[in-house]
Amino acid sequence: MEDFKIITDTTADLPESYIRDNGIGVMVLPYIVDGVSYGGERKMEVKEFYDRMRGGMMPTTSQVNPETAKEYLSGFLQECRQLLVLSFSSGLSGTCGNVSLAAREIMEERPDCRIIVADTLCASLGEGLLVHKAVQLKKAGKSLEETAQWVEAHKENLVHVFTVDDLFHLHRGGRVSKATAIVGTLAGIKPLLHVDEEGHLTAVGKVRGRKKSLQSLVDMMEKQMGSFRDQNDCVFISHGDCTEDAEYVRQLVQERFGITDFLINEIGPTIGTHSGPGTVALFFLGETR
Repeated sequence: MEDFKIITDTTADLPESYIRDNGIGVMVLPYIVDGVSYGGERKMEVKEFYDRMRGGMMPTTSQVNPETAKEYLSGFLQECRQLLVLSFSSGLSGTCGNVSLAAREIMEERPDCRIIVADTLCASLGEGLLVHKAVQLKKAGKSLEETAQWVEAHKENLVHVFTVDDLFHLHRGGRVSKATAIVGTLAGIKPLLHVDEEGHLTAVGKVRGRKKSLQSLVDMMEKQMGSFRDQNDCVFISHGDCTEDAEYVRQLVQERFGITDFLINEIGPTIGTHSGPGTVALFFLGETR
C-alpha cells in the first residue's frame, strides 16, 4: 500500500516537536503586525505577541491563496504522490476553498497524484486533535482513503469549548457588540463559546468570574462526551499565554474523568489575533458539538 503524507496549517496550533516527530506538512496562514507579514521565515515569539496585544497591538490575518497552496502542495509530490490535507474550518476562513482549488489543478496536471482536502470545520487544537487521530490511523496501517473517510465521518464529533478573558477581542471580530463588551467586562462576565457544526464560532453561555468559566468548560465536556467518553484517551488544551489556567483545566479533567494523557500548547498568533490573550480552550470527542 502506497504511503501518504498528512498536511495541515498553522491554525492547528500543534507543537513544533509533534509536527517534526510525525512528519506533518504545515501551510502558513500569515498574520500582519504594523504592516509586516509574519508566520513564515519571519516569526514573532508567542509571548511577545500576546504582550504586545495586551499593550494595544491590533494584528490582522490573511488566508492562504490558491497560488501559494499549489506551490506548497506540489513541493511534496517528489516525496509522496498521495496527500491528505486537513484544512482550517471553512466557516472561519477561505483557506480550505483555495487549497481545494489548488489540489484540483495539481491533479489535472498530474493524474498520477491523489490529493484529498478535508474541511475539518475545526480550529486551533481542535484541528490539531483531528490531525492527531489521522496520524494514529496512518500508523495503524490505514490507507489514505480509509483515513480520510474516518475524518469526514467524525469531524463533527470534535468538540471545541472555550472561554476568553477579554471581550473586546471578540468585539473586534464582530462576535459581540461594543455595549456587551463594556458591560460584560465591568460585570466580570466571561463568555462560553464553541465551534458549531458549520465551523463557525458561536457563544453558548456566560458565567461570572474567571475560575467559574474554566470550571464550566469541564462541565460542558461531561455533558457532551456521551458515548464517546471511552474514546477520549488523549485530551488537547490550548491557551493564549495563560499556562496556569490551562493546567488548572487539565487538573479538573484528570480528577473528574481519570484521563492522564494531555497535549497542552499555546494558541498561535493566527487564531490568537481573534481570541486574544487569556483564552483557554478544551478539545475532546463527543456525541455532538
